[in-house]
Amino acid sequence: MTSAAPTASHPDRQHETPARALPAYEQIKRYVLKRIGEGAWKPGGLIPSEMELVKEFGVARMTVSRALRELTAERVLTRVQGSGTFVAPQRYESTVLEIRNIADEIADRGHRHSAHVLMLEPSDDPHALDALGLASAPAFHSCIVHSEEGEPIQYEDRYVNPKVFPEYLQQDFTIETPNHYMVRLAPIQRAEFRIYAQKPDAHVRRHLAMDIGEPCLQLWRRTWVGDDVATSVRLWHPASRFHLAGSV
Repeated sequence: MTSAAPTASHPDRQHETPARALPAYEQIKRYVLKRIGEGAWKPGGLIPSEMELVKEFGVARMTVSRALRELTAERVLTRVQGSGTFVAPQRYESTVLEIRNIADEIADRGHRHSAHVLMLEPSDDPHALDALGLASAPAFHSCIVHSEEGEPIQYEDRYVNPKVFPEYLQQDFTIETPNHYMVRLAPIQRAEFRIYAQKPDAHVRRHLAMDIGEPCLQLWRRTWVGDDVATSVRLWHPASRFHLAGSV
């Protein structure tokens, strides 16, 4: 049995462009995120039940369930058996991982930033295309080593959506970092991230001038501009030369 796509003209969705029909569960996820982002649904507050969302969107319950299940896995929502689904409390980690330009961070410490571009080219990597939501190649790919006072502190491995940044490959990233370039052109609307403690491969280890066996702090981050995934990036940092810090 198949479920029909939403047909009701919901007031929060009537201005969206229908050119690229999203799966119904993705439309529901975006609606939930929009309500939370607007402040209509507060952290810790109860959201409408599955059945209320089924009636509102005109879809099967399994579609609504998938949307809420994925948002729960992403820690946007919290589901309590017998009580309902709630907006997850705000997490302190988000303040720690404010998206900043590494050149600005280094300058704030009174030090000199420099960048060495290892790669700047089109890519048909299937994992990158999937992460960016691209149906076909190419994605744009850059690998850059960022240094502070001549000492490497970050290996940046970035894939970029050419639809969002069509002139990415023409930039000189020894003068302006990719982060600064992209935020200047199109401010980020949404981001997701993961942090890992890992040993780097030989390529990354060599460019970060690390000893064999020395651990890295790896940050994976994906950001959106409007409805499009703009970039997917892995940032490798030598554990002995880098730490995360923040305040709330």
